[in-house]
Order: sequence, then structure tokens, then C-alpha cells
Amino acid sequence: MRNLGGKFSGWLANQTLCAVVFLIGLATFLTPVDAASRIKDIADFEGIRENQLIGYGLVVGLNGTGDSLNNSPFTQQSLQAMLERLGVNTRNIALNTNTVAAVMVTANLPPFSTQGTRIDVSVSALGDADSLQGGTLLVTPLVGADGEVYAIAQGSVAIGGFSAQADAASVVRGVPTAGRIANGGLVERELEFQLASLTTLRLALRNPDLTTARRVALSINELIGMPTAEPLDPATVRLDLPRQYDGNIVDLLTDIEQLIVEPDLAARIVIDENSGIIVMGQDVKVSMVAVAQGNLTVTIAETPQVSQPLPFANGQTAIVPRSDVAVNEEGTKLAIVPETVTLKQLVDGLNALGIGPRDMISILQAIKASGALQADIEVL
Repeated sequence: MRNLGGKFSGWLANQTLCAVVFLIGLATFLTPVDAASRIKDIADFEGIRENQLIGYGLVVGLNGTGDSLNNSPFTQQSLQAMLERLGVNTRNIALNTNTVAAVMVTANLPPFSTQGTRIDVSVSALGDADSLQGGTLLVTPLVGADGEVYAIAQGSVAIGGFSAQADAASVVRGVPTAGRIANGGLVERELEFQLASLTTLRLALRNPDLTTARRVALSINELIGMPTAEPLDPATVRLDLPRQYDGNIVDLLTDIEQLIVEPDLAARIVIDENSGIIVMGQDVKVSMVAVAQGNLTVTIAETPQVSQPLPFANGQTAIVPRSDVAVNEEGTKLAIVPETVTLKQLVDGLNALGIGPRDMISILQAIKASGALQADIEVL
């Protein structure tokens, strides 16, 4: 017997409880005091940024888990080219090895990295290799977007997964075809950027907003004592180097990044329909509205019966299916969500309906369509 309605009701109750706990906790701790942040946490300074690097290389020393050269011609070509550079000619020889894998190597070049600095690199299989466990990456140049080589990578690959296979079963955990090499990259070229020579600097807000940009500029001007910062747009604040910091921009940026500013963000509701997660911003408000919601439960019960023929009768035993289908539509609930001022009141009003997260998503979208919700809804 299967009672699909009972399982669905239990799942709905669990989802409702999780949504209530999460939203109540969010409303309790999301206060204006906690929203204040340092400028270094909400903005980036011009020129102080990472740069992405990429390269193509070979991982050797694999225990029979490398690329099949017949299926990965680029691996065979790379292997032959590498051996030729080392003085070994294999152009007219059919190679048959499964201990080599072609990989893509990626890394992030930190700002102001000097020659000889070590960086972490990530390695990902490019062909049909089963695992990179135990492999060693050979010397691989890492280039930037301009095509110049900025680092060299080499070292033993450490993976976070594994795979095991027998004749009748196999186990794979994690991703054995991707790994990392801690401090496996060596910076060979420095980026030309003279921070100390700048007379004008720009701050880029990570979450563009006109009010936040103005607050950042006012906070900087209050620190320096003169109008040196000016918001250019919702994402940019221009800063002119004042005289007292002439020639020492590092001291100026150190003082600025510690300033406390309260970001002002637009009212927004983010919905992930796949997982049923709902995240509401602090300034979400709703006008007085009445909401009606009802649940439909379908219960299917299977009770198969065995039909047997009479003694000495010419017949066969058979299983006769028997299904009971019941549909239960609960009474429609009509509740009034009062005009709210805070996020907590809105959450309490929705939770008073006793609904699950899936229904709450539909209700929020319906309230938005009616014009009673003063917030943007973003569906992931």
C-alpha cells in the first residue's frame, strides 16, 4: 500500500518549519546596526585587483587512469611535442600509454605580486582520464588575457575525490578529475601599476546604489576635512589625493577602508524555486491585502488482490489490481496581512497563514502582481 498524500503532507510540514525558522532568524538579526560595514567590505579600489591566468599542460605518473591516446589526439600530440623538446623523436611511433593526461591549469594572480611569489593553481582534466590521483604536473606556462606569460606551474596534484572500480561495481566520490597544487605556481612577471604615483583614485561599489555612493563620499570628506570625494554614478566614487597625503596614498587608503558606512540597498525578494528558499531584504514592505489559500491533497492507495480458481477448475491464479483514489480539498483560508513597516511583521503575517515555502512563493508573486508589494522579486 502507498499513501502518497501522507508522504507529501510530511514533506510539506518539514519544508514549512524550515522556512519559518529561517525567515524568523533573518528578521531577528537583520537590523540597521548590523548592516553598517567598512568601506573595504563594500567597495574595491581602482587597480587593486586579481588577474586570471590559464595554461595547458600534461600530468604524468598516473596509475593507468590517464587519457586514451586514441580518443584524445591532443594528448598524443602534446606528449610527442614535449618529448621532441627533450631530444626524443616519436613522430612515427604509435604511442600507447594511459599514464598521461592533458589538463587545463588556472590560477589567480594576486595584486602587486612580485617575481618569485608562490600562488595556488587548479588542475582540471581535458580528455577522458578517469582520475588525476598521484599525478605530477609538468612545467606549464600560465598566460594572462594579453597573451603574456606571468607564472609557471608545476608540482604534485592533490585531488579531493577518489574512484574505485571492480568487475561488477564502481564507487566514485567527489571529482577525481580535478585537483589543486598548493603553492604550485611561481610568478615570473610583474604587472606594471604604480599606485603611489596616482593623484586621482576611483572606488567601485560592489552593490551599486546612489545613496550608498553618496554616504561613502560624505564619510571620506568628513575624515579628510575637505571635499575630496565625489560620487560619479551609483557604482563609482572619485577621490582626489589631498595635500596632507601627498606622496603617501597607502596611508590615505588605510584610513579610508576602515570608515564605517551603512549601505542602502533596494527592497528585493530573492526566490529559488528549485529549493524553495526565500530571502527578503530589510526594506521590503507590503500594503494591506487579503490572501486566500487552499490545499489540495491527493491520496492513492494500492490494495492488490489475488484471484484463485476453484479446486479442479480450469483456470489460473492472477493478481487483480485495486486502487483507491481520494481527493481532499481543504477549506480555503482567507487572512488579512496588515500594512507592514518592518520585515518581521511581513514574515509574521505570512507565517500566520500556516503555508509552506512553495505556496509562499506563489503568494508573494501574486501580491506583487496586485501592486501591494513594494519590492522587486528576483527568481533564480
